[in-house]
Amino acid sequence: MKMHKASLFALYAVLELASDPERQLSATDIADKYGISTHHLAKVLRTLVRSKLVQAVRGAGGGYRFTGVINRTTLLDVIELFETLESDLDAPGPRAQEGEAVVEELQSITREIDGLTRAVLDTITLETALNGARQRARINAQG
Repeated sequence: MKMHKASLFALYAVLELASDPERQLSATDIADKYGISTHHLAKVLRTLVRSKLVQAVRGAGGGYRFTGVINRTTLLDVIELFETLESDLDAPGPRAQEGEAVVEELQSITREIDGLTRAVLDTITLETALNGARQRARINAQG
């Protein structure tokens, strides 16, 4: 599965902010940490604010903070703000009757893969992802 940059940047931002909901971070803080474009991230953050997952705090010392529900918001919830998870089988139209069945079968397979991908992403909450990241960080620090 290949995600659009906006979806990936949104996941970075939401997970970073959700890791400490009391903390406010600027778009620059997040962009610098993940080595991504501040300009592009700012656009993503505007969408996250409109979705009410993130709150923008204005003024000196302002920034963004997480306002969603960490144990109910899934990765799919975030990704779907920026894209649909549908494979586009880039197949030319069949020229003969026998080719139609192959194209239809491949389309059926890609729809099944899309369904499985959506199901998995819909079961992983931000809390689960953050717990996994914390565990991975501990393991990396040990070895």
